[in-house]
Amino acid sequence: MKGIKLHWQILIALLLAVVAGVVLGEKALLFEPLGTLFLKALKMIIVPLIVTSIVTGVANIGGAESIGRLGLKTFFYYITTSLFAILVGLMLVNLIGPGVGADLGLKASTEELTRTMQEHYSGSPWATILGIVLRMVPTNPFRAMVEGEMLQIIVFCILFGYFITRVPEPYGGRMAGLFEAGFQVMMKLTHFIILFAPIGVFGLVAKMVATSGVGVFRDLGVYVLTVVAGLLIHACVTLPCLLLVLGRGVSAVKHFRAMAAALLTAFSTSSSSATLPLTMESVEENAGVSNKVSSFVLPLGATINMDGTALYECVAAMFIAQAYGVDLSLGQQFIVVVTALLVSIGAAGIPMAGLVMMVVILKAVGLPLEGVGLILAVDRILDMCRTTVNVWSDSCGAVVIARTEGETLKV
Repeated sequence: MKGIKLHWQILIALLLAVVAGVVLGEKALLFEPLGTLFLKALKMIIVPLIVTSIVTGVANIGGAESIGRLGLKTFFYYITTSLFAILVGLMLVNLIGPGVGADLGLKASTEELTRTMQEHYSGSPWATILGIVLRMVPTNPFRAMVEGEMLQIIVFCILFGYFITRVPEPYGGRMAGLFEAGFQVMMKLTHFIILFAPIGVFGLVAKMVATSGVGVFRDLGVYVLTVVAGLLIHACVTLPCLLLVLGRGVSAVKHFRAMAAALLTAFSTSSSSATLPLTMESVEENAGVSNKVSSFVLPLGATINMDGTALYECVAAMFIAQAYGVDLSLGQQFIVVVTALLVSIGAAGIPMAGLVMMVVILKAVGLPLEGVGLILAVDRILDMCRTTVNVWSDSCGAVVIARTEGETLKV
């Protein structure tokens, strides 16, 4: 299917998988190894990808000359909005329960999975949370990488990236360059593996349709609506409130009009990085933010501010848990929140970041990865929506920071 865009290839593979599952019935299970190979390839790259991307990102942020008052305010704003987005998603997915009672062909191992997770997260909710916090610091980071302990890996990489900027030259520069080179290699490898996503989707969805019928897509529709509802609440309620309060009376409607071209571009391209030049132009020309603020806040936002992606990852992980019939405890949901927040920072520039980061969250909370294939089937439209929210949050951040710096705006 050379020449056809990847999202269309995935859609075609999805339709073919549905046909194969309906027509062939249980014989379609012969295609299951295709999905298994794709999932194994994702698991293969996730640790080196996380290590190189987070170390590189933190090292670049920590080494920026503009870090200081402006940098701290920007970082605090982005972390806060991402956390709000995750909590909105967590609230909705618990209220709506899109995966509760869903028949996605995932329930065979529910009993064993529940028992394993209960053993891992036993005790009171607060004791569980305390245990999670204590386990976030690895006693042996290399062992954590071998065993795939994602929270420990992320914490170590954040610290390692920060202290790269604290060592004298030429050592700091050499180390940063080494991880930057490794990150570029991992991005190329990730690109290569993602090219096989249509084949993986075909194998995974054919199996699900063969075992559960086409009713799986009805349940999936509720999941999509839950994600979209969460994105709308964050974009139309949370961020406008922050504009009004922290932006000291900035009109969300006027700012939306100022950003219309950039938001439409983000929706059509599904890339906050590709939209960045237009985002900067709209913020400066239409909203009146100075270049001093926009040139620092917006590139940083395109790197670490992934509100829409973080919300999506939280809802998707909870949906898969519900589909397995696993009732996540407060401590386990705390893991989902923390991991979604941390990996959304490290997701920048990675092709199909939501998919790759979803693997991290599922591994962190102890859930199997088979549900990823079905989520990928509707990922394109959700990718467009969450990227638009990412860019909208970036632009709101630029306006808020500009106002705290005493600038007079047009919105």
